[in-house]
Amino acid sequence: MTLPTSEPLWNERLCDPSGNRENKPRQLGKTMVIDKGLGIQAFEDFVISAGAHIDMIKIGFGTSPLYPTSILMRKIELAKEHDILIYPGGTFLEIAVLQDAVDSYFDSVCQFGFNAIEVSDGTIELPRNLRSELITRGLDRGLRVNTEYGKKTWGSSIEIEELIETVHIDSGLGADYITIEARESGVGVGIFDGEGKCMDAELDKIMSSIPSHNLLLWEAPLKDQQVRLIQELGTGVHLGNIPPHEVITLEAMRRGLRSDTLVLAQTMRERKEIICKSISSLA
Repeated sequence: MTLPTSEPLWNERLCDPSGNRENKPRQLGKTMVIDKGLGIQAFEDFVISAGAHIDMIKIGFGTSPLYPTSILMRKIELAKEHDILIYPGGTFLEIAVLQDAVDSYFDSVCQFGFNAIEVSDGTIELPRNLRSELITRGLDRGLRVNTEYGKKTWGSSIEIEELIETVHIDSGLGADYITIEARESGVGVGIFDGEGKCMDAELDKIMSSIPSHNLLLWEAPLKDQQVRLIQELGTGVHLGNIPPHEVITLEAMRRGLRSDTLVLAQTMRERKEIICKSISSLA
């Protein structure tokens, strides 16, 4: 048997039929994964095999203190080794607010080595001035900050004027992204109905009202939701609450390596090639 003299490579057009996918650190099409309790071996396998396609990992809800210290710190270390932001779920900071333990929260987040936080009010009522203070405190501690808009209760909807104000203020303070709440279930919350289907009217209303679409990160844990958002908003849409075992599947959909988005990806490549040819002819 003849062994290859160099590492085998796939043709670029086979790796990314869309011709549009950015490598890390990317500005478009970021993927946030929710970790609801992976063991350390599973976590390590996960980031080794899929780390190139993961931009953020959220340690779900308030589960961070439930891990042995060595396990949690190893998860954080592995994420950072693969250029991944890792942070506790926003619910944990809400708990810190209720328990009057915000100072301790920030101290521990930094001591454990997290490189980001999420500021949310999905369960509690968080006054605007306190929300702003938490964003600023995170940034002052050298952490990246994502925020979240929306309540976790069943049937909660999106108030457009409130969302516009939230995006404007949070991003103005320095938050990277404003996450649109959908919980880990993706059912009966935000833009998703009781069956988990995307309510197109709600989506259209948001997209026509928010000028900076790239500031939004959409929680979309279900495959059909991911497909719908990619079809409507393009492969550069930021998606979150992705289960670990579905990261590669989502990346395949972004690139057009799955039937759901193959035609879309081909169209995008053709448009890109036409634009490149037009630019070359003008040079």
